[in-house]
Amino acid sequence: MSGFREEWVGPLALVAVGGCLGAALRHGITVLTPGVATLQDPITGTLAANVLGSFLLGAMAYDAGAGQVVPTRARLLVGTGVLSSLTTYSTFAVQTSGLGPELAALNVAANYGLGFVAVVCGQRLAGWLS
Repeated sequence: MSGFREEWVGPLALVAVGGCLGAALRHGITVLTPGVATLQDPITGTLAANVLGSFLLGAMAYDAGAGQVVPTRARLLVGTGVLSSLTTYSTFAVQTSGLGPELAALNVAANYGLGFVAVVCGQRLAGWLS
């Protein structure tokens, strides 16, 4: 049983704690980000959280390819826990489905376009810093 505990419970606890922190951070970003006056849903907060999370995950992904400077336990806490809860596809999808066609297309383009750019910027920054 002790092998099970070491293999599963410790990592699961790291992911759970990180997930809690990431969800709280996402909520804080949503509350602090000004919304679009004509929309009820705070899509700008979701966009900001998704772009920030993409940037940070991009930096961690670069690290993974460059010899894993970030320890595995930190990756579980920050990457799988915090950043996976910070970014949220389900909220993005629900908010987008409630928009008119033009705003929905703009929201999709912004989330995916800026998300990909943020990943590349995160990877480049990590590469430059290493």
